[in-house]
Amino acid sequence: MSWIEALVLGIIQGLTEFLPVSSSGHLEITKAIFGSNLVAKESMMITVALHAATALSTIVVFRKDIVEITTGIFRWQWNEEMQFAAKIALSIIPAGVVGLLLEKQIDALFQNQILLVGSMLILTGLLLFIADKAKTCNKNVSFSDALLIGIAQAIAILPGISRSGATISTSVLLKIDRAKAARFSFLMVIPIILGKMLLDILSGEISSSTIDVIPLTVGFFAAFISGALACLWMIKLVKNAKLKYFAYYCFIVGLIAIGWQIWS
Repeated sequence: MSWIEALVLGIIQGLTEFLPVSSSGHLEITKAIFGSNLVAKESMMITVALHAATALSTIVVFRKDIVEITTGIFRWQWNEEMQFAAKIALSIIPAGVVGLLLEKQIDALFQNQILLVGSMLILTGLLLFIADKAKTCNKNVSFSDALLIGIAQAIAILPGISRSGATISTSVLLKIDRAKAARFSFLMVIPIILGKMLLDILSGEISSSTIDVIPLTVGFFAAFISGALACLWMIKLVKNAKLKYFAYYCFIVGLIAIGWQIWS
């Protein structure tokens, strides 16, 4: 892998991890249009590095929140920080259960299912569009809200449904304060990314994966910088109710994907 390829992969990973456009959906569409050989499966080493970079970018952006939560947890009291951590833990259960129990079925959905991808992109667009119109959003995240947001994250495993789009839209539709919705959505992804990294490492594939240090470094920093910028931009967009523009984008790409599947 060249450093240019690693740079492009890093930027795409960083942007699509946080912007509500579905990275998995775009990958499947690209494979269908240009052929699966064009988007070859990258080495496990670069995959782990890019996931580590996006996790680190989230940690840096929300460093003050994470320090407050961690400090609160180690007071060993049922305080606000401990409750927030418990809500995060609750929210990741649905995705974890679905990922572990339905791994083979999920993999099958990533096999040239362009009609599904297009339909799910349109669904993502609808969620974003409706959430953008929500008016009264002033709630805190409750435990029941956390579970519902976690279910939305589990559904977002489907190709074409954006994780950030599904979780933030669900939060806003539950009338949670927009800033708190973005904060919860991005903080809840950290254990998911770290868990995925751990599974990749434990799979043993990383030991047989080789990549030069320069491309690996370039990819890592590209994902870290683009991820941090995308995270900050997305927080601003959610606060200012600007999700509709991503909704329009998802509508267009979804319709193109469906049209391609029907007439190709």
